[in-house]
Amino acid sequence: MRKIATLLLVIPLGLVAMQTIRQQGRMFSIDSVAIKAGGSLTFLNDDNVPHNIASISKGNEFNLGSQRPGASTDVTFTAAGEAQVFCAIHPRMKLTVKISD
Repeated sequence: MRKIATLLLVIPLGLVAMQTIRQQGRMFSIDSVAIKAGGSLTFLNDDNVPHNIASISKGNEFNLGSQRPGASTDVTFTAAGEAQVFCAIHPRMKLTVKISD
């Protein structure tokens, strides 16, 4: 008779959980968020209009382009420090991402 080995892999939730930043009412769901370098945020357009989420902060530059309602995109932040995130279409939409080592 053959024996079958079972492997149970336990991953702490903090290592896989991704925070979701919602865009609704032409605003971000929060003003500020803290993550570790190498961590990611999901940007979800829960609004009824397109958004163009971007950052020009050194080491964490990105531009999602036109993100249609219902779309979501993951962004990884690699450089420690602060990243200023904004919507290129709606200038009052601002988010500070605090990235620690």
